[in-house]
Amino acid sequence: MIFTKPQTLKTISEIIGAKMIGDENFPVLGTNEIHRVKSGEIVFVNHPKYYDKALNSAATIILIDKEVDCPPGKALLVSDDPFRDFNKINTHFTKITNFGETLHELEVGDGTQIHSSVVIGNNVKIGNNCIIFPNVVIGDRTEIGDNVIIQSNTVLGGDAFYYRKLNGNFDRLISVGNVIIENNVEIGNNCTIDRGVTDSTVIGEGSVLDNLIQVGHDTLIGKRVLIASHAAIAGCCVIEDEVMVWGQVGIASGNRVGKGAVLLGKTGVNKDLAGGKTYFGQLAEEFRDYLRKEVKVKNMK
Repeated sequence: MIFTKPQTLKTISEIIGAKMIGDENFPVLGTNEIHRVKSGEIVFVNHPKYYDKALNSAATIILIDKEVDCPPGKALLVSDDPFRDFNKINTHFTKITNFGETLHELEVGDGTQIHSSVVIGNNVKIGNNCIIFPNVVIGDRTEIGDNVIIQSNTVLGGDAFYYRKLNGNFDRLISVGNVIIENNVEIGNNCTIDRGVTDSTVIGEGSVLDNLIQVGHDTLIGKRVLIASHAAIAGCCVIEDEVMVWGQVGIASGNRVGKGAVLLGKTGVNKDLAGGKTYFGQLAEEFRDYLRKEVKVKNMK
């Protein structure tokens, strides 16, 4: 999330009541998660296992639960609960609304058709010549390009599935990101595309999604990607251009699928996959290797 105007380390420390280590005028431009964070942004870390990753990331402000040596050119915010305070920062700078509240700043391009039953959140932009069918839900801050088709009952911009266990209950990381649908995308019926926690979930230009597909928060779908029914893509994945994902494929969080790869039906992806190859299996492997193994098993009988 980029703040509407730059803040200072002192301002942020006062909002959350955290100890600051660094120049009080150190610039703070926004917040982000570790996999998308950029210079000028805050990232949070609350487990020693991930201290080094956060401290050595592109983030220049680290919200952390222990005072440690501050890397050169960076600043720290020391908090007893970085998860809680990350939520506090995000909600301070982003209005969290409920559907039914007054609609603000809706932009709709020429030639776009929106069914009367569509529900649209705040600060939504919809391009030219789009068709949005009945009962679609478009969450806050969603951006839709030109010539986009969204079939019935699809939800764009639901909250991220991101929780921690706290005192025996699940505590949610609040989603303040958005969804970006680029030009010439078609999305089928009953799809759910979650918004980013602090950044964008993106469906790239010319991609086509079948019915009943889940795309998790902060995932980046490339251009001209084809995804068949019942595929489930977890958060923070990168699906590069021209990938084909067939039915009932499952992709675990944080994995990358290279350009032009083909994932055959029911493939399970739990690691990064190189582009230009065809994969199959509960734990994805190259299809030719899978077939060789099947032949060996049959010959043993």
